[in-house]
Amino acid sequence: MAWIRGNIRFIVYQNQDGFTIARFKVKDASNELKDIISSIISIKGIIAMPNTDEEYTLNGEYERDTRYGYEFVFDTYKKEEVKGKEAVIDYLTSDLVLGCGPKTAQAIYEHLGDDAISLIKKDKNSLLGIPLITKDRMEKIYSSIIRNEEADEFVNALIDIGFSFKEAVKLVNKYGAKVVDIASNNIYSFRDYIPFKTLDKIFLYDHEANDTNRVISCALEGMMAMSFEGGSTYYFLEEVADYLKNNYYITLENEQIEDILRESKDIKFIKDKIFLKHFYDLERDIAKLLKSKMSYPNITIKNFAHHLASEGMDYNDEQLIAISNALQNRVSIISGGPGTGKTTIVKAIVDIYILNNKLSYMDLNAKIALLAPTGRASKKLAESTGLSGKTIHRYLKWNKETLEFGVNEDNKSQEDLIIVDEASMLDTELFAGLLKGIKDDAQLVLVGDTAQLPSVGPGLTLHDLVASKLFPFVSLETIYRQSEDSYIPALCQEIKRNKVSSSYLEKKDDYNFIETDKMNILAYVVKIVSLYKNKHVDPKDIQVLAPMYRGVNGIDNLNRSLQDLLNPASFSKDEVRSGDAIFRVGDRVLQLVNDPDNNVFNGDVGYITRIYEEVVPRKHIVVSVSYPQSEVSYRKEDLSNIKHAYAISIHKSQGSDYPIVIMPIEEGYSRMLYNKLIYTGVSRARKVLVIIGESKAFIDAIANDYGENRKTNLIEQLKKVFTK
Repeated sequence: MAWIRGNIRFIVYQNQDGFTIARFKVKDASNELKDIISSIISIKGIIAMPNTDEEYTLNGEYERDTRYGYEFVFDTYKKEEVKGKEAVIDYLTSDLVLGCGPKTAQAIYEHLGDDAISLIKKDKNSLLGIPLITKDRMEKIYSSIIRNEEADEFVNALIDIGFSFKEAVKLVNKYGAKVVDIASNNIYSFRDYIPFKTLDKIFLYDHEANDTNRVISCALEGMMAMSFEGGSTYYFLEEVADYLKNNYYITLENEQIEDILRESKDIKFIKDKIFLKHFYDLERDIAKLLKSKMSYPNITIKNFAHHLASEGMDYNDEQLIAISNALQNRVSIISGGPGTGKTTIVKAIVDIYILNNKLSYMDLNAKIALLAPTGRASKKLAESTGLSGKTIHRYLKWNKETLEFGVNEDNKSQEDLIIVDEASMLDTELFAGLLKGIKDDAQLVLVGDTAQLPSVGPGLTLHDLVASKLFPFVSLETIYRQSEDSYIPALCQEIKRNKVSSSYLEKKDDYNFIETDKMNILAYVVKIVSLYKNKHVDPKDIQVLAPMYRGVNGIDNLNRSLQDLLNPASFSKDEVRSGDAIFRVGDRVLQLVNDPDNNVFNGDVGYITRIYEEVVPRKHIVVSVSYPQSEVSYRKEDLSNIKHAYAISIHKSQGSDYPIVIMPIEEGYSRMLYNKLIYTGVSRARKVLVIIGESKAFIDAIANDYGENRKTNLIEQLKKVFTK
């Protein structure tokens, strides 16, 4: 590992966790970096309370960033002892030390010499007797020096408890001098910044598993995990107690657990329901904000029939009601499956709104916001209307550092019409954030499909809003996108009703069910894709969707076989191994995490364009991926952020559609097969759907309403607020 020694010249950026980017004057360096001595370079790493008046030794590597050039990326550091006349006087006269000007600093050095700072730290009285230094000035100088040393002492104290260096620095930067006391009183207070498992492991070194603080903290962590695993926003005592016993080895009786949890201000009991107060408050806020919005008077649409006629479309009764509801009400909901005309209706709403309000071209984006939970869905919305679309997170100015929205109740957006597509993907937190960020009197139109999978995050937002029967709602049932021998839209309708006709086994223009046992599914998938390839169908138009990653017919194994077919190994193609996967130039890949810095997000699909080796400052492999909106470079150690995308999960496909969908189904998937999952997969197919596998698994999944088992309190909150 290389090292450099010198001073921070100025800080370019620092976040609350201590991650710092700065310019650094190099005074000395390890042998391989001797050529940068006396240079000012960029450094990047985590540091506690950095300042420009002390000397640091940084340990790390000098690396080339694809966007910012060469930087010294450090893992650890230490402050150097201030020694020598120049260093001592510079330090004493810096902003770090109070009560010490140039003359006083000179006098201190002449009296105490090169080790002046260490001598003062050992005994503040060493300053007495020096000209110009009173007892009051002595205290100021001493206190300043000790305060600057405390950060390192706090870091070391936390390391002694069991934290890593980076974790300790993060906590010191966040909590300062209070950090050690907090660690002593309730280490779980750090759970927003340090992994819970780390905190729990440290706590159990010298505490009992049934300690009250631990029971409460494990309940908070466990209920949050349960909510993100199952989507519920409340639980019953037995569920919470079982989770604590099975996952955290808490051996108390249920009644004892209840008594302890009632002490927590972060947990709320409503009769026999147990809430994380966070989710209780969010559902309450949603209800109140919607009630406030609905209290504004309806809007009058002048010349509605004339505006409709200008669209040049024939609308059925349910479509007319959907358009009228959206234009006249403060909140309205439209649901519909494939081929029912949602896109046509959204375009009509936008066009008539523009005409009714006499908006100029310059007014459009200032008055209308077209939003969706994913980038792909927002792009489709924009294409259908001719206006710009945004993800909800981008619209609300999500800050990944503070985990807060910049557009909020104190800084509201100013658009008058908000249309949200793919509303079934709205979780409780995101919907609450949206309602807080838009104007109270803005019109809100939610467009989605109640039969699709619910949100990944906790809640059943769209379902609950519809079930409350408090908002104008239209369910589009008439299918338009269908030829005489097509079946996809009809199949979607049948799945919604939990029962399919015998037609599901008949081959159609746009549909085929290939019955086979699970041992032949993979071979059939490869065969079908190969047939399309031989017909010169663009592989980009073919998407395999599967419920699970593991198993012979799982996503991982499907990707290996499809890679061999669509992008086989070749002497002309560079490749790199990462774990069990081989990434090759030409591969289709899926981004797994949000990376705003590179403008690429979870679910984005791109293609590997280049794999090459960089040799400066050290050898490492770089994989370059082209996405529609950006080019992103990954080092080998970052390849866990992408997966092959010849086959992807049905969950990852939400917000997208594809010309050709191939969907394997087998009973081995059983724990993941349920109605809304199958419906979502089927409804992703725009032109052709091929299902391959076991018909019994398909029929059983359609009858399984597992996806409805989430427990939420939004309907109760809505009825409570709206009946006041």
